Amino acid sequence: MRSRTGTGTRVLTGTRTLTEIGLRIAAAITLTVSGYIHAQLYITGYRFIHVVGVLFLLQASVSFTLAALLPLSSPLLLRLGAAGAAAGALGGFAASRTIGVFGFTEHGRQPSPQSLISVLVEVATLLLLAPTFLRPGAITRNGLFWQPRR
Repeated sequence: MRSRTGTGTRVLTGTRTLTEIGLRIAAAITLTVSGYIHAQLYITGYRFIHVVGVLFLLQASVSFTLAALLPLSSPLLLRLGAAGAAAGALGGFAASRTIGVFGFTEHGRQPSPQSLISVLVEVATLLLLAPTFLRPGAITRNGLFWQPRR
């Protein structure tokens, strides 16, 4: 597949494109799971927690929105937003178990199993998005995007 860039042409590898699309779709799935968990927790009681309830609703809304947009396009700002949403959820989780968030603290793995699933999908989102921030050719022969010589 060829694409024109100014005076020359550059070759777009199908593997790179398909890999990026696959990573973005997988990240969209993990964002959807995160959004569902935050929405469910909001509905089942977190909505009554001052400030924190609104943050859970906001996290769910942002996660669903980014999950819908991420497979369609891949501008840097969109991918940064998705990574930021996942990192923010992890940060809020850690803060709620240590210093507290607006006076709200949780302990251990409560609510269970949502807390464990949430941590896993947020980490998965970050891991899935990480390779999409690398420029083409940044990963070498032993890496994810290596193309055999023809």
